Amino acid sequence: MARILIIEDDADLSAVLDDCLRHEGYATDLAATGIEALDRLSQGTYDVMLLDRDLPVLSGDEVMRTVDRLRIPVRTLMLTAAGSVEDRVRGLDLGADDYLAKPFAYPELLARIRALLRRGGADDAPTILSRGRLSVDTVRRLAYADGQPLDLAPREYALLEELLRADGGWTATTVLLESLWPAESHGQPDLVKTAVHSLRRKLPDSTLIASSRGKGYRIP
Repeated sequence: MARILIIEDDADLSAVLDDCLRHEGYATDLAATGIEALDRLSQGTYDVMLLDRDLPVLSGDEVMRTVDRLRIPVRTLMLTAAGSVEDRVRGLDLGADDYLAKPFAYPELLARIRALLRRGGADDAPTILSRGRLSVDTVRRLAYADGQPLDLAPREYALLEELLRADGGWTATTVLLESLWPAESHGQPDLVKTAVHSLRRKLPDSTLIASSRGKGYRIP
């Protein structure tokens, strides 16, 4: 599951982006200031950051300069209300990978995120995960069984991707809860049970996902 850091001081926009990207199956974290953003980047690894240039305390430009200077391996989509050619050039010269002027269309934002993910990260992680009869394309966010496309909801896709990343190992229910339902994860294991049941119904064979009490789930 790709991780995205949303760095935006507009609380309403930040909440909308967070909700929409989670619905698409991405894992997200939020930062409202440049200092908070750098703190987040120092504590975890992200695939993409959405960086507002007009941040309080420490500007988005300074965040970008620091990320570039420290060679932090994260793809950057810079967001700003300033959309002139000169502004875009300055943003890209600072080290940003792409630039999107506000207001923007949500489908375009998603397309640009997918394009950044296709470029890969510092470790060139594989974009196709497969085991047995199941596979996913983590960039295009498509799932397949026996080479045929599956019509999955975003949460079902995210669940399948998590299980495939385990490469045959068991993934505990608590791990799936924290990864897929971070805001609702406490004491609600039935969320995972329900999602697995829904995913199994869309597979050609329900035994493609194994379960074990105390161990969790895996793709044999």
